[in-house]
This record gives sequence, structure tokens and C-alpha cells, in this order.
Amino acid sequence: MQTGAITPYIDVAQLVLYAFWLFFAGLVIYLILESKREGFPLITSRPGERLDGILPMPSPKTFILRNGGTRSVPSLEPDEIVNAARAQNFEGAPWVPLGDPMRDGVGPAGYALRATEPELTFHGEHRTVPMRIADDHWVAEEDPDPRGWEVVTVDDQVAGVVADIWIDRAEANARFLEVALPDPTARHVIVPWELTQVKTNAVGGIVRVVCVTAPLLAAAPVPASPDFLTAREEDRIQAYFASGHLYALPARLGPVL
Repeated sequence: MQTGAITPYIDVAQLVLYAFWLFFAGLVIYLILESKREGFPLITSRPGERLDGILPMPSPKTFILRNGGTRSVPSLEPDEIVNAARAQNFEGAPWVPLGDPMRDGVGPAGYALRATEPELTFHGEHRTVPMRIADDHWVAEEDPDPRGWEVVTVDDQVAGVVADIWIDRAEANARFLEVALPDPTARHVIVPWELTQVKTNAVGGIVRVVCVTAPLLAAAPVPASPDFLTAREEDRIQAYFASGHLYALPARLGPVL
């Protein structure tokens, strides 16, 4: 027999190859099971139907969270209630909103049900806060400071005035603009920075918000606290304003051509 042969039909290289195949198959199965800890069982369009996928659900695993709490996954999430109906009675048909799609979380206004607690920095501080709280941050001298500027919406109405800038302490960048509405009794609205246009001129500047109208900006969801927002509130506010690119004006709902 040649070097490495165990029998005339089996050698070491062959055993190593079989071991690799077994290891790789086990790795694929492990990764599939671990990937099913969130989002599974799959919810279908049929009420009450849930699908496990090609492999059974993994056994629950409990994680200790930073705040001392625990979370076990996978967990059976409640059925999602969507205020919309299919335009035609067949799979794949488009869904038509039945109410206010921007507030009901339909289509581009959908958001994840993240934690109802604020995200924290490495040092345990609230991550997304206004600059009146994070007084160790400031606007660079070479950049425009929009605080005090008027906010103009897509209908060319002045919807309010920029009252503050909300920043991400972990990333050291601006995340939201806080808008004081004309109604002094109303809570301030925060608008995602990425969905605004800061326009400067010789005498100052304005902030344009082209995704919503003035009434829609005034009706936007606001954080429960004026000094920080939770992870779920962040996603909901982002989704509300982003969906305005489709739902804010009737003309945006039709085809381009």
C-alpha cells in the first residue's frame, strides 16, 4: 500500500475530505438554525398560518441585555395587524391602505417593533439627544447652523422654526432637526436630518422638508420624552417622513408615465 493508505480502498486524504464535508454540513445547519431566532416562524397572508422553514425551529436561547433584563429567542411574536387590504384576491396583488398609511405603518411607513427603551452609548448615556442636553457638542464654524431658521414644506408653507439639533453621541453626527410649530401648546416635532435640505443665502437660510406638507409635519409622531427617544420611536419617525415621498400628495401615488 502507498503512503497514507489505511486499506487498499481508504486513505487519510479521503477521511479528511469526508470530515470536511461533515463539518461543512453541520456548519450550514447551525447557521440556518441560528438565523431563525428572529423573524420566524414566518407569517403568511393566511390568518394564523406560520411556517418554520426547511428546518425545525431552534431551541430558545436567553440573552442577558445591557440593562440587566433578558430576552429569549426565538419567541412567538403576535400577529401583525395591517390596516390594508389586497386590491385583488390573489397572491402577490398590491395592498391598498384603508386608513392613514403614514400613521398606520403601511408600505414605506412600516417600521420594526424595536425596543421601547432608548439606545445607550458605551458610557451609559442616552445616544440620541438634542444639543441642549449634549452641551459638549457644537456646530462647526464652517458649517451653517440652522437653529432659528424657518422650515418650509413641500406645499411652500412655513411649518415652523428649527429649535434644536438632535445628535448621535456615538457617531458624533446630526440625526434630527427639532421644529417648533406655530402652535405654542404643541410638542416639538423632530425631522430626520437626511430628509431635509439646508439652504443658505446672504441673510440666513431656510430648511426645506420636501417629503411632507405643513399639516402632515404638524401631525408627525413625537417622542414621549422631549430629551431623548427610544429605538422604536426613532424607526417610526424615520418611516413616517420617508413615506411622505409616496403618500404626502395624491399625485405621488400615480405612475410616473
